[in-house]
Amino acid sequence: MGISIAVDQRPAGVNAMQAAASRPWPSNTRFKTKFAEKQAFDVQAFLDSASLGRKVHKFRAKETVFAQGDPAKNVLYIQEGGVKLAVVNEAGKEAVTAILGPGNFFGEGCLAGQPQRVSTAATITPSTILVFEKPEMIRLLHEEQVFSDQFIKHVLSSKVRIEEDLVDQLINLAEKRLARTLLLLARCGKQDKQEK
Repeated sequence: MGISIAVDQRPAGVNAMQAAASRPWPSNTRFKTKFAEKQAFDVQAFLDSASLGRKVHKFRAKETVFAQGDPAKNVLYIQEGGVKLAVVNEAGKEAVTAILGPGNFFGEGCLAGQPQRVSTAATITPSTILVFEKPEMIRLLHEEQVFSDQFIKHVLSSKVRIEEDLVDQLINLAEKRLARTLLLLARCGKQDKQEK
């Protein structure tokens, strides 16, 4: 009975290349771990918590969050409740520019270099608001892709809403504007639905 021994006669370089080819790129496990951590970022859990650079504040109904003319140094996120944004002219005439509910950001003008608030934010109902300091918000937008995507989605939907409001103001009769405003108030705090 003979003993057979398999001998690989290929050069050592070919064996090394084949061994390396079986590993998925990149072979750096530290990179894979960092990539997996980036994918695991939970935006909602993040927005429901507080830490360094962001604090949770509770407001009573009809309490001022910030006033027109205040320094613009933070971005706010509504966890619970509702906020009304309004502008007052020199004659004292007030115009409501937005009614916001849970899941909305506001005060984002500071990121565009706005030195002062152009409107007054007041709560409609008792509200819980997460306050991001400007440097923390900028860091998050640069480092957390999922968070950045959600914030950009908010900014774009806000732009669309403002355009719709402007068209509504310029074209529709007072009764139709009132009906639209009541519908917007009725869905405050609910998921965005397509308006019919």
